[in-house]
Amino acid sequence: METKWLEDFLSLAETRSFSRSAQLRHVTQPAFSRRIQALEAWTGIDLVDRSSYPTRLTAAGETFHAQALEILEALQTTRNMMRGHQVAGQDMIEFAVPHTLAFTFFPHWLMELRQNFRAVKTRLTALNVHDAVLRLTEGGCDLLIAYHHPSLPLQLSPERYEMLSLGRETLAPYAKADAEGRPLFSLPGTAKAPVPFLSYASGAYMGRLAEVIVKQASQPLFLDAIYETDMAEGLKAMALEGHGLAFLPHSSVRKELKARRLVAAAAPGEFTLTMEVRIYRERPEAARHTKPAVQALWDFLGSV
Repeated sequence: METKWLEDFLSLAETRSFSRSAQLRHVTQPAFSRRIQALEAWTGIDLVDRSSYPTRLTAAGETFHAQALEILEALQTTRNMMRGHQVAGQDMIEFAVPHTLAFTFFPHWLMELRQNFRAVKTRLTALNVHDAVLRLTEGGCDLLIAYHHPSLPLQLSPERYEMLSLGRETLAPYAKADAEGRPLFSLPGTAKAPVPFLSYASGAYMGRLAEVIVKQASQPLFLDAIYETDMAEGLKAMALEGHGLAFLPHSSVRKELKARRLVAAAAPGEFTLTMEVRIYRERPEAARHTKPAVQALWDFLGSV
C-alpha cells in the first residue's frame, strides 16, 4: 500500500469528484481511478459508492477515512521528529525539480548562482511535476523549481507557499536538419501527409502544454503520433535521429540549434508557447523546518 493512495482517497472524500481530485493530484482521471481501485483492493472492500453523484463514501469508506487521517498525521509527525534529530546538513539546500528542468535549466542556473551569490551545497531530486510538487508539500525538499503557465497552474496555496520568478522559457517545435539546413519535418502538415509526431505521454505536464499550442494554433495542425515518452530528453534523442518532430523547451536544444543538428520546424514565432520558470518554498511562518542557507538564497533571489 502506498501513502499516495491514502492522499488520493482523502482528496476524493473532500471534493466528492473523481475529475476534480485527479486535477488537484496532478494525474489523469483514469490513473486516479486506478489508484483508488488499488486502495480498495488492498483493504478488500469498496470504499466509494460509485452509483451516486456527487460521489460519496460507503459506510466502510467513512470508517477508513478517519483511519487514513490518523495514519498520515502519524507519518508526518514521525517525519518531523526525524528531521528534528538532523544536525548535519543544515547548509545543504534540497531541490525538487521536474526532469526537463533538471537536465537543462538547473545546471546553468546553479553556475550563475555560484558566480553572483556564492557557492552553495545542493541536493537535487529529479521527478515528474506531480511528484516534485508532492515533495514540497510533504516537506521532502526546501525548494521546488517548476514551469508555470496560466493554463496549467500548480495547485499550491499562496497562503502557504510563496514563489519567485527565475526567468522564461519557450516551448516550440523542432526537427532534425537536412543537408541544406532545413527541417526534415515542419508544421502544419496536411491531411494527406501528416507530420510524424514525437509526443509526450498522456498526462505529462509538457504534453499538456503542447496540447495548448495545438488547440490555440491559428490553423489546423496535422500530426501523426508515432512515439511517446514522459521526458523531453527522450523526445530530443528521437528527433536527432530524424524520427519526427517534437515540441521541446528552448534550453534543452540550445547546443543542438547552434550546431544545426536541430532546427525550428515552423516559421519564427509560430506554434510556440512561453512559460515562466518559478521557484517555490513554504512560507517561513508556516514552515515545518527552516535552514539559514535557504533563507539567505531566497533573500538574494528576491533582490535581483
